[in-house]
Amino acid sequence: MDAQAQGPRAIDLYVDILLIVLLVAAALVVVSLRNLLAAALVLGIYSLVMAALWVVLDAVDVAFTEAAVGAGVTTVFMVLAIAATGRHARVTHRRPWLPILASLAVGGLLIYGTLDLPDFGDPQAPAQQHVAPHYLGQGEAETGVPNIVTAVLASYRGFDTLGEVTVIFTAGMGVLLLLGVARRRRMDARDDE
Repeated sequence: MDAQAQGPRAIDLYVDILLIVLLVAAALVVVSLRNLLAAALVLGIYSLVMAALWVVLDAVDVAFTEAAVGAGVTTVFMVLAIAATGRHARVTHRRPWLPILASLAVGGLLIYGTLDLPDFGDPQAPAQQHVAPHYLGQGEAETGVPNIVTAVLASYRGFDTLGEVTVIFTAGMGVLLLLGVARRRRMDARDDE
């Protein structure tokens, strides 16, 4: 392999490693923070770094969704919720055994459910035998998109994706309207006092 072809691959590897290190660092910082506003902002940074990682992996559609929903809408909702409830987490000395046990039980059920799945990458799996051969063989030629996931979501299932985006947008606007009404009522109640 010549040096020119090897150069971009080495840079890609360094970018991948940098992004993964940033993701792990952001996750560790969020876990250690007690200021909820700072934690919400670091989670927004985490989502932006995750969107950059999706771009590097040529999944631009997933990157766009991560940036819009993860870094944008979710961060706004968290900041609005924190503004309504308070910036600092309450420290409790109770051990929440019921939620921990419920989480472990659901996790166990999910792992049990994966035991019947075909092996990862099995070419004889039902999902690989239906339309996947057509998408993999003709996807780039039919759509002009090199990433098959992006080709499927943006071209083959374009109207479905548009519908999903419309549902997410409508839900987000509904939540913003509800938060605005609740805030207006609180302000009116303060003015009446």
